[in-house]
Amino acid sequence: MRRDRCIAIWNEASTIEPGLHDFVIQATVLIKQLDTLCMHAVTYGQNKISLSAQFKSFKRSYASDTACPILIPIQSQMQVCLPPPPVRFSLSTTAAHVQQHTLNADLPSDAAVKLTAMANKQGQLGRTTARKNAPAAATTTAAKVQQKTYYDARHQPFPDAVVTILSFDDTIDVLSSLQRPKKIVIRGSDGQAYPFLCKSQDDLRVDSRCLDFCHLFNKCLKKNSETRRRQLNIRTYAVYPINERCGLIEWLPNLCTFRSLVTKFYRQRSSNFSEVSNREIKVYGNSKDKTKEARYNDFLKLLAFHQPAVFHQYFFAAYPDPNRWYITRMNFVRSTAVMSMIGYIMGLGDRHCENILIDTCTGETVHVDFNCLFNKGLTFEIPEKVPFRLTHNIVDGMGTLGVEGVFRKTCEIILHLIRDERELLVSVLKTFIYDPLVEWKSATREEVAIMKKQQIEGGEVVNMKAQTHVRNILERVRGYCTDELTGKRVVLPLSVEGQVDHLIQQATSNELLCQMFIGWAAYL
Repeated sequence: MRRDRCIAIWNEASTIEPGLHDFVIQATVLIKQLDTLCMHAVTYGQNKISLSAQFKSFKRSYASDTACPILIPIQSQMQVCLPPPPVRFSLSTTAAHVQQHTLNADLPSDAAVKLTAMANKQGQLGRTTARKNAPAAATTTAAKVQQKTYYDARHQPFPDAVVTILSFDDTIDVLSSLQRPKKIVIRGSDGQAYPFLCKSQDDLRVDSRCLDFCHLFNKCLKKNSETRRRQLNIRTYAVYPINERCGLIEWLPNLCTFRSLVTKFYRQRSSNFSEVSNREIKVYGNSKDKTKEARYNDFLKLLAFHQPAVFHQYFFAAYPDPNRWYITRMNFVRSTAVMSMIGYIMGLGDRHCENILIDTCTGETVHVDFNCLFNKGLTFEIPEKVPFRLTHNIVDGMGTLGVEGVFRKTCEIILHLIRDERELLVSVLKTFIYDPLVEWKSATREEVAIMKKQQIEGGEVVNMKAQTHVRNILERVRGYCTDELTGKRVVLPLSVEGQVDHLIQQATSNELLCQMFIGWAAYL
């Protein structure tokens, strides 16, 4: 039904704008070619492929000048800038000002200014006296006065100088990760290169929705005085889902994974670090059949002798200037605090060392891969019990105070803001109920029967699991927590300060970190 309605809308729009039909055809061809490129199988050991050799029709589609211009899907061009609030004027007040301006037109400039100031002052005093002495009469009079709303007709929702697709570079880099994603480079109409990551075997619709939530929260951060003064924000990027199995991700420059930065200093510390570390990690990883006490002791031994905290050395080595060292480290602490609170509210999991990136220019943390949402990590074979990643190396990068000071204060400010804006933020997450991107595999037979009945009746399919997730989010926002060590739920809601303290204790607890999956790398 939605597909038919979309086709009808496009057909009607094509009759209004003749060039839109060619644009839709051209964009559809591009989407199919990108889908083919994303799903193209690459042999093991192949690090580069040629676009002109293996996708001959791809580059030829944009070599001619007759091609319809298509925007490059970068974040700066895909966001709509909302207009400023409308200005309302009373017609009687406006007419009085026009009449006063006409009467003063023949007077000298000084006299006109004095008369206008006196008229404005008398009008303000009159309005104040009317509000004090006769509020009901003032309300009645205001209701009778006709008002007119003025909008800024010059507002542009999109930037004026848009960048369109000109061509694609011939060389495509193939990354060495499990799904073998491909890095393509699009040449824009401004002559600049815009790299993108073509990711396959992954549903990027959830990532796109999660980044929409982060983008909305960034607007809340700009409105609040405390967060605006500290320049708090979430680093976001463009995610363009092609379908449920592949899509494009905007490539951000100057990013390194947290693992690569930490292991660099471990190798400097010991020449045979990789050999010793791998042997000790295998011993620790094979201890899953041991008791909790044994795993706890093995974990402490691994941290003490083979994986000590070294991340503070990165800031000393990368930023020798004291001012820049202080600024980048402060950016790291604050950005980590912001994403820790947002990730906890959304139930974001799978925060291993490859999903947390560090901007080498600003020191900010950038999170990727938002597929593990709504506490999905608790359903794994080895459940993720920590609310967010706060291992000893991340704490070490925060300086002498660690989690105290800037990190704790920032977490409290963010959680205060989340509680103040909870209705706005939860309204975005509630769309999961009617657009079910959450997996339904764990739904009961009764829930599946209800959803099928709703689908047959032609109504919106309400995801029962999504309703449960939204309720859990609301409870976390209100201050209800669960102690993962004991499994008991807090009876009364905690204050913001109490909830932040509880989360920090849970995230830094070695008793919980030692129970994490070995691939999560709690020892880094």
